[in-house]
Amino acid sequence: MSTRTPAHRVSLSTALQDGLAPDGGLYVPERFPTLGPEAFAGCTTIEAVAERLLRPFAEGDGLADVLPGICEAMFGFPVPLREIGRGTSVLELFHGPTAAFKDVGARFLADSLARLNEGAAQPLTILVATSGDTGAAVAAAFWKKPNVEVVVLYPKGKVSDRQEQQLTGWSDNVQTVAVRGVFDDCQTLVKEAFQDEAWQERLRLSSANSINIGRLLPQMTYYAYASLRHWRAHGTRPNVIVPSGNLGNGLACLYARECGLPIGEVVFATNENRPVTHYLETGEYEAFETQETLATAMDVGNPSNMERLRHHYSGSGGAEALHDAIGAERVTDEQIERHVRQGPEAWDTVWDPHTATAVEAREHLDPDDEHEWILVATAHPAKFPEVVEPLVGHAVDVPEPLAEVMARSHPVPEVDPTLSAVADVVFEDRRPDATEHA
Repeated sequence: MSTRTPAHRVSLSTALQDGLAPDGGLYVPERFPTLGPEAFAGCTTIEAVAERLLRPFAEGDGLADVLPGICEAMFGFPVPLREIGRGTSVLELFHGPTAAFKDVGARFLADSLARLNEGAAQPLTILVATSGDTGAAVAAAFWKKPNVEVVVLYPKGKVSDRQEQQLTGWSDNVQTVAVRGVFDDCQTLVKEAFQDEAWQERLRLSSANSINIGRLLPQMTYYAYASLRHWRAHGTRPNVIVPSGNLGNGLACLYARECGLPIGEVVFATNENRPVTHYLETGEYEAFETQETLATAMDVGNPSNMERLRHHYSGSGGAEALHDAIGAERVTDEQIERHVRQGPEAWDTVWDPHTATAVEAREHLDPDDEHEWILVATAHPAKFPEVVEPLVGHAVDVPEPLAEVMARSHPVPEVDPTLSAVADVVFEDRRPDATEHA
């Protein structure tokens, strides 16, 4: 259903394909299943956990019969939960093809939408804004998928060099556009396109940002799988710290807990951008100008998923209920640098800047807390060499899939942050030669 019009209800397939509700709201589950640990008896792989968790959301939908195949396509890479001492484990979500947590949601969407659009008269156009990792994950997942085209908007100069190389390493059905602005500008352009008649007439639009519920639902799998592993090993509910910018990954953790998974406290670790901490402190939501930080993918001043968060708790006390449901820690660049520098000695781990916010939250909350904590590692440190390597004093090995994409990087159009400027590029009949950059 839509966050703005609860009476507007659609199937899972429709929500995935439309991305945004007609009223501008975000699609959310009408209800959550009750799935305690016992519901996952015999589910020993992450693919099996994913299928059991997602099946109630696909009930009665055309995707229900093919859900096992979709869940298999989501993974194909490990999701380690590694104990690092002091009652702390790290959930490594960066072993996918683009070395970031967003690979799973993007692959779920790509496989689902390719199946749903097989034989359609007009291709589906996926319009996506990215602060760094989303665009690369979506491009990789949808690349060369039949009857689906992708347009990626990223803020020029606001992502790391390696992230930009990843974003610009695509061709064929994937088009990348550099926007002279910040991530919030890109996100606004996506929302404007969905509400614009000319775009609606010319293209069949959908989105792969976390405004699409198809990104959040599969990401619940991370937290189901990790919490079940912990529960089976220790018989306790782990607390979880999630680095958070646009809030999709953190909301996926809350949704998993809502389904009955054995998850304790949930803490959002943010950078110096303050919409989440400000809301929890004051009870009033306010969008802020985006601040540039070392954790660039979390540089969001007006997170889309705040609408889902507020909607989820609107019937049970609003801001006060949300304050009771989650914690939030605002982390400075100085603290990020300190944890990246100290990571190899303190935790035997090289952290990326985003995961470093979770480390600060863990140590600040109570380093001697007897509760078990899971830190969510959202990206590989090799994606941020400008920050990480000077602090740890050595080069970080680049994962092979990341290196392969970077080697294909090529120039892309650069535009002002207006919908008409983006339209001039997207509506142009001629596309870049697919063979030129292969």
